[in-house]
Amino acid sequence: MNDLSSGFTVLNPLLADWNSAYGLPPFATVKATHFVPAFDTAMAAHRAELDAIAEQNAAPDFDNTLAALDQSGRLLERISLLFHNLTASETSPALQAAQLELAPRLAAHENALYMHARLFQRIDALYQQGDSLPLTPEQRRLLARVHLDFVRAGAKLGASERQRYAEVTQELASLCTQFTQNVLADEAGFALELHGEADLAGLPTFLRNAARTAAQQRGWGEQRYAITLSPSLVEPFLSFSSRRDLREAVWRARKARGSHAGAHDNRPIATRIVALRQEQAALHGYACYADYELADRMAARPAAVLDLLHRAWEPAKQKAQQDRADLTAMALSLGQPGPLAAWDWRYLAEKVRQARFNLDDAEIKPYFTLDNMVAAMFDCAHKLFGLRFVEQTGQTLHHADARLWEVRGRADELVGLFIGDNFARATKRSGAWMSVFRSQSGHGGGTLPIVINNNNFAKASPTLLSFEDVKTLFHEFGHGLHGLLSKVTYERLAGTQVLRDFVELPSQLFENWALVPEVLTRHARHFETGEPIPQPLLERLMQARRFDQAWATIMYSGPALIDMALHSLPNGTVVDIDAFEAAQCEALGIPADIGQRHYLSHFQHLFAGSSYAAGYYVYMWAEVLEADGFEAFTETGDPFDTTVAAKLLEHIYSAGNTQDPAAAFRAFRGRDPRVEPMLAKRGLIPVS
Repeated sequence: MNDLSSGFTVLNPLLADWNSAYGLPPFATVKATHFVPAFDTAMAAHRAELDAIAEQNAAPDFDNTLAALDQSGRLLERISLLFHNLTASETSPALQAAQLELAPRLAAHENALYMHARLFQRIDALYQQGDSLPLTPEQRRLLARVHLDFVRAGAKLGASERQRYAEVTQELASLCTQFTQNVLADEAGFALELHGEADLAGLPTFLRNAARTAAQQRGWGEQRYAITLSPSLVEPFLSFSSRRDLREAVWRARKARGSHAGAHDNRPIATRIVALRQEQAALHGYACYADYELADRMAARPAAVLDLLHRAWEPAKQKAQQDRADLTAMALSLGQPGPLAAWDWRYLAEKVRQARFNLDDAEIKPYFTLDNMVAAMFDCAHKLFGLRFVEQTGQTLHHADARLWEVRGRADELVGLFIGDNFARATKRSGAWMSVFRSQSGHGGGTLPIVINNNNFAKASPTLLSFEDVKTLFHEFGHGLHGLLSKVTYERLAGTQVLRDFVELPSQLFENWALVPEVLTRHARHFETGEPIPQPLLERLMQARRFDQAWATIMYSGPALIDMALHSLPNGTVVDIDAFEAAQCEALGIPADIGQRHYLSHFQHLFAGSSYAAGYYVYMWAEVLEADGFEAFTETGDPFDTTVAAKLLEHIYSAGNTQDPAAAFRAFRGRDPRVEPMLAKRGLIPVS
C-alpha cells in the first residue's frame, strides 16, 4: 500500500480518498509505480467482496446478489479506468512496463470473477426462476445480462476447460497489450522531414503550420517541418502534396506499421491471437470465433453481416470505376505518368472536387477552428437535450492540453463532467475515442459520469479542422453524450455498455448535426475576420457531401470483410497474416489504387482487444440505424424538433442497456430500420 520515494513513506494516492474537486483522479500526484501495488490491493479487496456475496447464508435474491455484485469492486474500477485512460492518452515507458506486467494479472482476476462457482450458482438460481421473480424491467435486464456475462466468460465450462480458458484469456491480454504498444512505437518512430519549398509543394498554409508545430514538438526547431503518422497530418498531406514520391513514402510508412521484422513486428502476435480466439470459441462450442462474438450482437450471425457489407461493397466497386476514370483524366491533365496508385487517390480526388464543386479544403478550413466547432457541438447538445457546458480552468488533468467542463441540465443541475483532449502527441495512441473516468449509476444516491473524448488533431495556432475532422469531433461527442446522459440504476447497464453494433448509433447519429446549415452558419466563422461561412461556399460544401463515397466505402468495407473472413476460420486453422490478407484482397477484388483503411499488422480494432474483433462491421450496421433515425428529424422539417429529441433522449441516449437494442430503436423510430437511407447517404443508390 506504500510507495517508497525520496527516503520516506507516502500513502499511495490511488488508494487514498480522491478528495479533489468532482472526485477527479489524483493526476498531480499519481506515478506509474503506484499502479501495481494499488491493483494488488484493489483486486484483493474485490475478491473478498465477491466471496462475501457468494458465501452468505441468506438465499439469493436480487439485492443480496445482483445489486451487491453491481456495487462491488468500486476501488478496482476507479483505478482501472484511470490506468487504461492514461496508457491510451498519456503513456510513458514506465506505464507501458506496468501495462505489460498487469495485463495477464487483470485477466486472471476477471477469470476469478466469472468462474467463481458459488457466485455463479446464486446468479444462475435467480436466472432459472425467470419471470416468477418480482423484478422491474431494468432489474430483469440486469439479471439477463450478468448471467450471460458469466456464461460467455466460461462459468458453465468443466474444470479442465475452465483452467484452459483462463490460460487463453490471460495470454490474449498480454498479446493485445503488446500489439498496441508496437503500433504506438512505429507511429512515434516515424516523421518525414520536409526541406524547403520543393518538399512543401502544394501544401496549404494550415498544413504547413501544423507540420511546423509537429517538428517543434519533436524538438527540431522553429523553421523545420514534420509529417508524422497522425491522421490529421497524413490525410491532408496525401490530399495536397504535389510530390508524388513523398506521398508514396508517407502512405507506405502508414501501411507498414506493425509489419517491420524485429521487436515491434505484430504479425506473429496477430497470428497467435487468431489461434487463441479459435480455441476460445471452440471451448464454448462454437464453430468459429465470429459465431461466438455475434451471438451477443444485433446482427446475430455472420451471414447477416456479410449481406449488409456486400449490399454496399459491389455498388461501391462499380461506382469507383466511374470515379477512377475521372481521376485518370485529371492525372493526365497534370502530366502524371503511369497508372493510379493508392497514394494518388486522395490527391487527385481533391483536384477533381475542386474542379467539379469549386471547393478547396484550403478555402474551407479557415472557417472551421477547433474552438468554434466545440462550441457548435455544445450548442447542438443544448438545443436537443437542454445541456450547458461550463468550462473549469483550475483543475489539474492528465495533460496540459486537456480541458474540463461542467455539464449542466435544464434545471442547472450538475449532470456530469466532460474532458476534451484533442491534440496528437507521441505519448498518445492514434485515432479518436471516448472513455470514462467514472461511469453513471444510481449507487449511493447516484454517481455522476466523468467522460473524456480523445482526438488526434494536429496542434496549431489556431487549430483548423477539415470537414472530416469536424465529423470526427461530433462523432466522439455523440459517444460522450451517450455516457453523460445515461440515467440508469445499475452500472453494468450504464451509458455505452450496450451491444457493440448498437454502441455506434449515438455517435454516428450526432455527426448529422455537423451538416445542419443553421449550425454551420452560426459557428463556421473565418478565424481571421470572424465572418460566417459564405452561403455559396456552404451550398457547394453540401453538394459535395456524396463525392468520392465509393472510395470511402471500399476503404472501410474491405477491412470489415477481411475481419469477418479471418474470424470465421474454424478452430485449428493456422494463419499466415500476410498471406491471408493478400488472398482476401485478391478474392474480394480490393482495388490496389484504393487499398484499405486498416491493414492487419496495425488493425487495433481487431487486435488491441476483443471489442471490435469480428465486429468492425458495426460502423455500417449503426449507419443503417442512424441514417434512418435522422430521417425522423428530417420528416418534421426541424433538425431540433423537440418531440423527436425527447424520444431520442428517452430511448437511445439515456437508456443505456436497459432494453433490447432493436426494441429501443423501434420505440424511438416507431418501426424497424431500413437500409436504403444509408445507401443513399453514401451515394450508392439514387436519392429519393
